[in-house]
Amino acid sequence: MARSGPVDALIAKTPDWRGAMLAKLRKIVHDADPEIAEDVKWKRPSNPLGSAVWAHDGMVCLGIILKERVRLSFSAGSSLPDPKKLFNAQLLGKSRAIDVSQNEKLDEQALKAIVKAAVGHNLAKTRPAKTRARSRSTK
Repeated sequence: MARSGPVDALIAKTPDWRGAMLAKLRKIVHDADPEIAEDVKWKRPSNPLGSAVWAHDGMVCLGIILKERVRLSFSAGSSLPDPKKLFNAQLLGKSRAIDVSQNEKLDEQALKAIVKAAVGHNLAKTRPAKTRARSRSTK
């Protein structure tokens, strides 16, 4: 699938290994969920390029270009299975992240599984209103 838009611009404006790594992470995210939407958000003076955001019925993950690494952050990370122990940053609270350094090898299958779990987590939260009302009234 050909994509064009703000994430392409973010990758193009980061021509070193970090841009290439963000492109690789982006491909893994889209392979895990072809229906996922993407955008760039949170541009500010300290991060003028912003962060890549992938969403499917809510935010799934963020791609953040840092000085010496690229971070893939999951806001609901503490609720997601991580049997291969990919999460290595933001280990306190609800979010979890995967920091990727230059020349680091990614376990793409394990990362796809985390993305799929994050999408499933969002879909479980967005049940139809009638179902939620029914489940509350039976308590």
